[in-house]
Amino acid sequence: MDELKKGKLYGVGVGPGDPELLTLKAVRVLKECSILALPAESKETCTAYGIVKDTVEQIDKKECIYLQFPMTKDKDILEYSHNKIVKQVEEKLKAGKDVAFITLGDTTIYSTFMYLYHKIKEFGYDTEIINGIPSFCAIAAKLGISLGEAEEEIHIIPATYGVQNACNYDGTKIFMKAGRKLEAIKERSKDKNTYLAMVENCGMEDEKIAVGAENIETTAGYYTTVIMK
Repeated sequence: MDELKKGKLYGVGVGPGDPELLTLKAVRVLKECSILALPAESKETCTAYGIVKDTVEQIDKKECIYLQFPMTKDKDILEYSHNKIVKQVEEKLKAGKDVAFITLGDTTIYSTFMYLYHKIKEFGYDTEIINGIPSFCAIAAKLGISLGEAEEEIHIIPATYGVQNACNYDGTKIFMKAGRKLEAIKERSKDKNTYLAMVENCGMEDEKIAVGAENIETTAGYYTTVIMK
């Protein structure tokens, strides 16, 4: 394939929710790319699109492709859907169009983009990752706390895979997507010297903040992060 006719794939992190936390580079790339790849069924159901739609000029005029990632750990289902998604994106790249895949937070932290990135790169297309501000950094700023000082360790834990062992780690524990694990985390934070805080939907209109185990409910939404120190 003629290199000049290939498009380029960008993975663009759009931050945790506040449009003012978009980087200048993310805005530039989104303006320049002719195709937006949204990990959703529509613009209306894409949280990442909701962050950029009023910030990036004429983004509503761009062609969109909708990539549906199933919420499952079944490897066969994931492989099937991932292969379908790769074909959708490659079709646009073959036509010489640049594609920007937008994702919440930072593109390198538990992002659905990375499977697509590795496959497209393997097929010989040009790719680039545009970092975004991670949700837990924005959360720490809102709480007015440091995630790590001096010799303190920082642990990032995908809470959907369990929290039992991670609660015993030294230093700061960051539990991502922790909405259904709040009860288990609270149970393991009864030491009076333990700092516990929860932020749901950071930077969005329906943001919720709770500090102290006694103020945290036992369930919350998907975009919930808990910090334990």
